[in-house]
Amino acid sequence: MHATTSQYPGLNIILMGPSGTGKTFSISTLVETGCEVFCLFLEPGLETLIGAYSDKGEEIPPNLHWHYLQPKTQGFGQLKQTADYIGKFDLTGLSKLKDSQRSLANQLLEIYTVLNDFPDQRTGKNFGPVDQWPNSTILVIDSLSALNRIVMDCVIGTKPVKDVADWGLAQTQVMNLLYKLTNGCLCHFILIAHVERETDLLLGGTKLMVAALGKAITKDIPQPFSDVILSVRENASFFWDTANSLADLKTRNLPIQAKLPPSFIPIFQKWEARKNLAQKG
Repeated sequence: MHATTSQYPGLNIILMGPSGTGKTFSISTLVETGCEVFCLFLEPGLETLIGAYSDKGEEIPPNLHWHYLQPKTQGFGQLKQTADYIGKFDLTGLSKLKDSQRSLANQLLEIYTVLNDFPDQRTGKNFGPVDQWPNSTILVIDSLSALNRIVMDCVIGTKPVKDVADWGLAQTQVMNLLYKLTNGCLCHFILIAHVERETDLLLGGTKLMVAALGKAITKDIPQPFSDVILSVRENASFFWDTANSLADLKTRNLPIQAKLPPSFIPIFQKWEARKNLAQKG
C-alpha cells in the first residue's frame, strides 16, 4: 500500500468517553466502510472487537487487522525496591533517582516499530509504514490513556516521582506522535480516548475533556482532529453526542446532536461526498 501526495487526506477523529460506553465495540462499524482497518491495541480490548462478530456467530471480516501490544508492568522485585526507596528518601531525594534499566521495557519504541511496518497478528503479514498508506485505509489506536502511560514509562521508567522536566518531555512525545498521524499521514486515523473533568481555562467552569498526559496539552490534543465525539451509555443503550455543552467537542462530519447512532458510517459517507466534489474540481 502506497499513498500519493495528490490523494485527498483522510479523516482524523477522536472518540472519547467513559469506560463501558461502547467505544471499542464501535470499531466494527469502520469495517462496514469497505476500508482496510488496522487496530493497534495498547490495552485489553481486542476481545470486545472480536465479540462484535463471534457473539452473533459471524466470521471476522477479511478487511479487519490488528496488533496488540500487551501492557508491561513492573515485577514484584521492582515494586518492592520502589517501596523501599519511598520509605527511605524524601521527595527531593526520590526526584533525583534514575532508572538505568528503563530502556529494556521501552514500549514507545515498540509502537514506532509497529507504525513503521504494521505487523498484522491476525494474518502474520506486514503492511508497511503507516505514513505510506492511502486514504482507503484506517488506523485505530486504542487508547490514548495507555499511550500516555507508555510514554511516561519511557521517560522515567520506575522512578517514583515525576518532575516538571519529565512531564514536559513526555507531553512533547505524545504531541509529536499525534501530529505525525494527523498531519503526516493520508490514511484515516481514529483515536480512542477516555475522559476527565477539567477546568476550562478559556471559558471557565468544568468540561469533559480528553484524558491527556497533564493539563498542559489537554486543549492541544483536539486541534488537529476534524471530529471529537463523546460516547454515552444510557441504561442499556449506546449513543454518540456532538452537542453536549459540558464536553469539549467538535464535528465537521456529523450534525450537532445528542443521541446519534454510534456508527462511523455517516462520517465516512460525508467524507466520501466531499472528496468526490474536490476531485471533480
